[in-house]
Amino acid sequence: MSVTEKQEPVDVRRRRLKFRSWHRGTREMDLLMGSFADAHLERFDHAGLDVYEAMLEISDPDLYNWFSGREPVPSAEDTAVMRLFLAHRFA
Repeated sequence: MSVTEKQEPVDVRRRRLKFRSWHRGTREMDLLMGSFADAHLERFDHAGLDVYEAMLEISDPDLYNWFSGREPVPSAEDTAVMRLFLAHRFA
């Protein structure tokens, strides 16, 4: 995380992460990550936002395969935020 991001107000950071969530590149992941961000980011503290931001760096195919159950989540990525994401269902 850069010095700028560390000094970034939490509300600005949440807006930036929501934008990134809705603009991933594939429509399926836009819907999954965007609706997840809308539903959960407001409750995440700085540590939760750090974990979520790291999730945004994971490729769409990997996230989609984990979400759909096609592949197991690697132990290094098995976090509370990831488990919350896997349980998320968008309306």
